[in-house]
Amino acid sequence: MQVKPGDLNAHLAEGLKPAYLVAGDETLVVEETCDALLASAREQGFAERSIMYVEPGFKWVDLLHDAANLSLFGERKVLDVRVPSNKFDRQGSEVLRQYLSAPSPDNLLLVRTQRLDSKQRKSAWFKAFDATGVVVLVWPIGQHELPTWLGDRAQKAGLQLSADALEFLSSRVEGNLLAAVQEVEKLKLANLPQPISVEEMMASVEDNSHFDAFELVDAVFAGDGPRVRHVLATLREEGVALFALLGAFTSQLRMLQSGRRLIPQRQRLVGGFLKRIGSVEAVLAQCALVDQQGKGALRGDAWLSLENLLLRMAGVRLSSLETQLPYLRY
Repeated sequence: MQVKPGDLNAHLAEGLKPAYLVAGDETLVVEETCDALLASAREQGFAERSIMYVEPGFKWVDLLHDAANLSLFGERKVLDVRVPSNKFDRQGSEVLRQYLSAPSPDNLLLVRTQRLDSKQRKSAWFKAFDATGVVVLVWPIGQHELPTWLGDRAQKAGLQLSADALEFLSSRVEGNLLAAVQEVEKLKLANLPQPISVEEMMASVEDNSHFDAFELVDAVFAGDGPRVRHVLATLREEGVALFALLGAFTSQLRMLQSGRRLIPQRQRLVGGFLKRIGSVEAVLAQCALVDQQGKGALRGDAWLSLENLLLRMAGVRLSSLETQLPYLRY
C-alpha cells in the first residue's frame, strides 16, 4: 500500500507493517518520515537497529543474514537500509523480493532512497513492497503547496502568521525546506505578537530561497514569467553554469520531441506549454543559438539571451533571438 507523508501518523496509529520504503529528494521530509517510523517502532518493542549502506562492496545477501541473526536478548530489530536510487540492481531486487515474500515478525525493514523513476516504480521489487509493506513517496513541495506546508508547520510550532506573512516567508525559503524549518524555529524564539504580520516577518527573515535547474524548467512550462526571472537570477547568483540550465531545458524539450512522458507534475503543464511555443524544433534551434553565444561563436550576452528565450517560452511577448542573428555574427 502507498501512504502519503502527511497521512503517516494516522497510519502508524493503526499499527506497523513489516516493511517500509521511503523514497524522495526532499531530504528533510524523508528524514522526518523515517524518524517517525523509528519512533513508532521503538514504542512497539523494536529496540535494536542495524544500519546498512548500499555502497561499493555491499552484498545484498548480507541483509538476509542480518535478518536471520537473532539478538542475544531476544529483542526485535529494525533493518535500516540506505540505498542510492541507482543501486537497486538484480541482486538487490531478488533479495528484497525474497525477504518480502516471508518477512519476519521480529524484524522491521526500512529502506530509504532518493526519488525513484517510473521504471523503478514498475519493478518487481517495488511491487513486492507495495503488496507486503508500505511505500511512502516524497514528492517535491512546489511553489503552490509550500504556503500550506509552512502554515501547518508554523501552527504545530504554536505560531500564527498573517496571509501576507505566510506568502512572504514562502517566497524567501522556496526550494529550501531546511531553511524554512529554521526560520519557523527562529520566529518561535523571537516571541513576536500573534498573528505575525508581514512587516515583522520582513524584519526577521533572510532570503533563503534555493532552486535547481528543473524548478526553472517548471516555471517556464507553467507560463510564470516573474518566477522565471526570479529563479534564473537566483541560480546565476549561486554560480550555476549557463550550460547546466540550458542543458536541463533542452533535455525536457527532447523528451517531448520523442514522445516520452515527463514527471507527473511537469506533464500536467505540457499542454499549455506546447500551445505557447508551437514547435519544439524551433525552440531547440533557438537554444542552439544561446549555446553558440555562451561559447563565444556569436556576439551578445548569453545570459540575457537565455532569459529572453525562457520568458518567451513562458508567454512574455519579446523578440526572438533569431531576428537579431545578422547582428550577432562576427
